[in-house]
This record gives sequence, structure tokens and C-alpha cells, in this order.
Amino acid sequence: MAASGLTFARSLCSRRLCGLRRVQALCIPAIHLHTTAATMQVSQQDFEKAQEQLKLLKKDPGNEVKLKLYALFKQATEGPCNSPKPGMLDFVKKAKWDAWNSLGNLSQDNAKQKYTELVSSLVSAESSSQVKDAAPEESRHDGYETIIVTTKNNITKIMFNRPERKNAISHKMYREIIKALEEAAKDDSTIAVITGNGEYYCSGNDLNNFTNVQAGETEKMAKDGAVLLKEFVAHFIDFPKPLIAVVNGPAIGISVTLLGLCDIVYASDAATFHAPFSQLGQSPEGCSSYLFPKIMGLAKANEMLLFNKKLTAAEACAQGLVTEVFPDRTFQKEVWARLKAYASLPKKSLAVSKQLLRAMEKEKLHAVNNQECEVLKERILAYFQWMSDLSHPKITVIQHGWVLSAK
Repeated sequence: MAASGLTFARSLCSRRLCGLRRVQALCIPAIHLHTTAATMQVSQQDFEKAQEQLKLLKKDPGNEVKLKLYALFKQATEGPCNSPKPGMLDFVKKAKWDAWNSLGNLSQDNAKQKYTELVSSLVSAESSSQVKDAAPEESRHDGYETIIVTTKNNITKIMFNRPERKNAISHKMYREIIKALEEAAKDDSTIAVITGNGEYYCSGNDLNNFTNVQAGETEKMAKDGAVLLKEFVAHFIDFPKPLIAVVNGPAIGISVTLLGLCDIVYASDAATFHAPFSQLGQSPEGCSSYLFPKIMGLAKANEMLLFNKKLTAAEACAQGLVTEVFPDRTFQKEVWARLKAYASLPKKSLAVSKQLLRAMEKEKLHAVNNQECEVLKERILAYFQWMSDLSHPKITVIQHGWVLSAK
């Protein structure tokens, strides 16, 4: 990059932006900043986390994007532009002033929202770029929109790929994960791995799974949802190969309860584990009502499943839900080196050994899954009854995502 370009880029960066490395510019699609009624209000914690994420980007997003970031940061922290307009010959300061001034009377909360969304889009673009730049021997499976499925080094990786929704699971994503597990069970891989793209592992059910239900269709929706969930969990119970969860960030709801059905759970120290069922007027799923007391003891399971306690990665490891915790900065490198070694073990031996470990419990797990899904169907119907009584839904925001709740 020419020296003049470096000087311009450096002057544009506030102290919050100077962590960007100046390398070849990342080519990303045009970024449209917008807010809708359904957009999640970001917290101060989310805003600060976005600033930290920005420092970790490996590719320069370009001066236009950095100007937008500068303007949104100033608007979020100081409000509308309040400094005098620089002279015409002071090009850098004028560019920054124009960008800030163009935001007009945008509220500080909305500026934080847009700043966080913009950083999230940059992180997602860089993650997608890294996936596309995968080594030639990594085979990417076609036919998926909400997940990325690849096979390399005898490992089939299923990656949740809705980072803009914190990898919340939509109905379509449920079906695609089922399909991916069916394919992974039959392919030549030795082990299968589930992980998330972006900051989150998974934020649980997508809010849209419970909206836009027409009058008179609630019973069908609840029944269909229970059938889909039952099939989804059954695929984890019956999966014939070692299944390993690589929890790269916060996990909520169904993504937590399924961990009891995985053979190994590796977690970054940035991960948290939250199953706030009673807070949301719902009930446990994923066989957690049976497996969690066996894994961590009844008292600790009650704290999680009844009283909504959120665990850190270290706490989850101490209670047996997580196998091992790694520093976030070295998490991917350490875990994937270990998984590559596991995948070199004899495939048939691993599969047979897993079946021996699972065989005595399989019938019981299916029975628990059936019962949990029946109860959950009743809880969903109770929610819609409550909603119709009030004339509008109550929406509760929890720390890592949007969820519907009923009392």
C-alpha cells in the first residue's frame, strides 16, 4: 500500500480502530445499515465486544467502511456531530466530519446498533472468505443454506452458519442438520464435528419459529414442531460415529441440551452455557432431563434446568458437561490438531466402541426424547393460549438472543 494511503488510513482510525492490520483490502458486498422493529437492541456489553472484535480483523476493510465505523462510534458515544466543520484543505478531518455529520439526529442507541451490525458483517465476510480459501483437499457438500458441511482429514464438519442471527436454529436449519447427520453417518469420515461460525456457537431457537402463526393453526404448529424436534434429537441419539462438539462461543437452549448426546465437548474459555427454560415458560429437551442429572448430579442439573443458571466454560467442565476448556486465542489450533489425530484412528473400531457405550442407553434415550417433546408441545400451546388472552406476545430479551416467553 502506498505511503499516502497508509497515512490516510491511519488518520481515519480512532484509538478503537487502530488494531486493524494493514494488509490487502478485503472485498465485501455493499453494506446496508438499517433497523427494523424486529431488530434486537444491543447492550453496552455488545457494543464494547464489537469494538474488541474489530481489533481482531485480519484484513483492512477499506477507508469507506472505516469512515462509517468512525462516524457511528462518535454518534454512539457523543451523540450528533457537535464539532466545527474543518477547512476544505484539511481533507482527512473533513472526511471524518462529513461522515459523522451525515448521521444527523440518529440516536445513540441506534448508532450502537448499526455499529455492532457493521462489525458483525465484517467478521462474517472475513469468516466466509476463510471458508472459501480452504485447502483443496477440503470437500464442501452442496445443498445447504444455513449450515456449512465439509469433509477433510477424515472429519466431517457441520458448522452452524447464521452468524448474523447468532446461529439461531430456524426450522430450515433443523432439517439441514438432520440431512447433514444422515450423510455424515454414511460417508467415509471417521468422526463428525459440530461447531459455529462467528462469535456464537448457537443462540438456540430462532424467534421466527414462533411468529406469524395464523389463528386456528397453533395446534398444528405445536404438533409439527414437536415432531421435528423429536426427529432432530433422535438423529443425535442414533448417530453411529464419534460426535464432537467444538463450542466456540456462547451456547443457549437446544444447543446446550444436545451436548449430553455428544461424545466429547471441547469449549473455548469464551463460551457460556445457558438453558433458561423456566424463565421462558418452556421445558427441557435434548434428553437433558435425563442426562444432565447423570452427568453433573441432580442438584447442579436443577440449578441449570429449573433455575436458569448460566455456566462459564470452566464451571461446565468442572460439572462434567464439557470435556476440556482451551484459551480462546489458541482454541481452534489446539482443538483441530487433536481432532485430526483422533480421525486417524481405526474407523470401525471407534464406531463399534461407541455403539457398545451407547447401546444400553439408546432405548431409554428415545423414550425420554418422546416424553420431552410431548411436554414441550403442551408448553407451546400454553404459550399461544396466553398470547391470545393478552392480544399481543410478550417478548423477553435474554443476554445472548431473542426468545419468546410465557408465564
